[in-house]
Amino acid sequence: MKKFYSCACTLCTLLGLSAQEVLWQKDIKSSTQDFLSQITTTIDQQYLITGSSIQVGSLPFDSAQGKLPQGTGKQNNGYDFHLIKLSQQGEEVWQKYFSGQNHDYLSASVATQEGGFLIAGTSYSGKGLDKKEDSKGGSDIWLIRINEFGDELWQKTLGTSSDEEARSVIQTTDLGFVVAGNKQSSLREPQGTSGYGSKDVLITKLDKNGKILSETILGGKGLDEVEKMIPTKDGGALLGIYSRSSEIHVSGSGAKTAWTTANPVSRTPKSTDNYGEGDYWIVKLSKEGKVEWEKNFGGKGDDHIRTLSLTSAGYLIGGESRSERSGNKTVEIEEGTDLWLISLNERGEEIWQKSYNFGNRDILMGASVIQSQDSRAKNQDFTKGILLGGYTQAENRIETDDETFWMLYLDQDGNEQWRKHVKGESKKREERLSDIKLNRDGSIVLAGTSAKELGKENWKILKLGDSQINKLIEKQDIKIYPNPVSEYAYVEIGFDFKEADILLYDMGGRQLQNLKTKNKVTKINTQNLIQGAYLVTIKTDTNKTASAKLIKK
Repeated sequence: MKKFYSCACTLCTLLGLSAQEVLWQKDIKSSTQDFLSQITTTIDQQYLITGSSIQVGSLPFDSAQGKLPQGTGKQNNGYDFHLIKLSQQGEEVWQKYFSGQNHDYLSASVATQEGGFLIAGTSYSGKGLDKKEDSKGGSDIWLIRINEFGDELWQKTLGTSSDEEARSVIQTTDLGFVVAGNKQSSLREPQGTSGYGSKDVLITKLDKNGKILSETILGGKGLDEVEKMIPTKDGGALLGIYSRSSEIHVSGSGAKTAWTTANPVSRTPKSTDNYGEGDYWIVKLSKEGKVEWEKNFGGKGDDHIRTLSLTSAGYLIGGESRSERSGNKTVEIEEGTDLWLISLNERGEEIWQKSYNFGNRDILMGASVIQSQDSRAKNQDFTKGILLGGYTQAENRIETDDETFWMLYLDQDGNEQWRKHVKGESKKREERLSDIKLNRDGSIVLAGTSAKELGKENWKILKLGDSQINKLIEKQDIKIYPNPVSEYAYVEIGFDFKEADILLYDMGGRQLQNLKTKNKVTKINTQNLIQGAYLVTIKTDTNKTASAKLIKK
C-alpha cells in the first residue's frame, strides 16, 4: 500500500526573520485515509512516526501460522496501528502494523528509557490476529510494548463494559507507565466504578511489565476529555483536559475508592466550575497519583486545550479559543478561533496569557520549549523560547495559506518573534500538522497529513534547520547520558561531522571498544563492563576530538 521516498524541497515563509533550511522531507504515500497521531523522538535522536492506516491488499492466509505475516495486509480491512521508525537522516529503519479484527486507532506513544516504546490506542477488536486478549466490552484501550526493533514485548487490554479510549502515555521514574484516556458513562458497571458525567477521565498506572497498579476516575457533571499528559519534575503528572463540566459538591474529602476484584479504583470529582461552554481544566497529580491541585481557564465561549509543556517557571498550556475577553480570559480574539497560551507556575497560578491569530480557525497541535542551563544557578534551567506548530483550517473559504503547516516562535514571555508557513516541495490542498518536535541540536521535525482531497491522506514529514533557534541551543563537544550507566549509554557529539570514531578506554589506557558512526547520538553497550570509571573519546573526519568520563555503576 505504501511507497516510501525522499525528495529535495523548498520552504515558503511568511514574515520570515530567520534563515531556515530543509534538511530532508519524507512522503509516505497512501490510497486510503490515514491518521497520523504523533512523532516520538528516541534517546538517540531517531523518530517513531505513529498513526492508523487501512492496509490495502493481502497475501494468501498462512494456515500454519494462523495469520498473515507481520507488516502485510490483514484480512480485517479495518484501521490498524501503523508505525514507521526513521533514522536521524530520515531513512526508514523499519515499518510495522499491529492488527485486530476490527478498527484499531493508535493515538499515543512514548520512548522508554530502555530504548523501546509503549504505544497506546483505542481498539474495537476482540481476540485475534495480533490482539491477544478479548474485548472488555465496547471500545478498549490497547497497549503494546515494543523494543527498539519493533518486536512486541507484551500487550495489555484495559477496559470495562463501557467505552474507553486512549489519549496519552508517559513513563514514570520507576520505569512503569501512566496511561490517560477517556471513559463513557454506563449503567452496566459495578457500583463505585462508574464516572460522574457523560464522559470522564481515566488514569491507569502500570508497572514496567504491564501489571495494573491503580486506576483513577476524574470528572464533573458533564463531558470531560483528556487531551494531553506530561511528566512533571517531581515524578508526578500534569493533565490537560477539555471540560464542559461543572463542579460536583460532595461531603467529606470528595475522593472515594472502590475495590474491584484486583485493583483499587479511586474516584475524584471535579471541584472547579467552568467559565463558559468549554474550558481548559488542568489537573496536577502527585507521584502517588493523588490530585494536588486543579485549575479552570476559560471565557464564556468554547476553549479547547491541545498542548502542555514544562518551562523553568512551571508549565505552558495552549489550545484554541472562541471566547472573547471574559471569565478569567484577559485577551481578545481577532477572528474565528485564535491560539490561546497561558504560562503557569508550579502551583498552577497564572504568570501571563497571550493570544495569536493566523486565519479563520487556528488549531494548535504541538509546543516545544527551549531550555538552557543558568550559569549563575548550578543545574537550574531557564526558558529561552517557545516553538508552536499547527495549521489553519478553512471554514467556507480557501486562502493561500489555509490548510498549511505553520510555526510560531515566541520568546520566554510569549512575545512573537517570527511566524512561518511551511509547504515543502509538494503542497496539497489539505495539509494538517499532527505534531512538531524540537531536537536538542536545534533542528525541527514536523509531521502531518497531505491530501488533494479528504480521504486520500499521505503522511508528510519534514526536518528543518533554523539558524536563529540553533544559536539558542547550548552545545557540548561530547555529552554522555545516562551517566552513571548500568546497561546502555548514549554519546552525543556537539559539532558537525560526516563520520566519527567513538573509542572507549579503561583508566589504564586500554582500548575496549571502537564504534564508527554517522549519527549525532550513538548508543553504546556497557553491560560487560565492570563497575568503575572509563574514558570515552570521539575523533571525527574533520580532525576534531573530545573526551568525557563514563561511570559504570
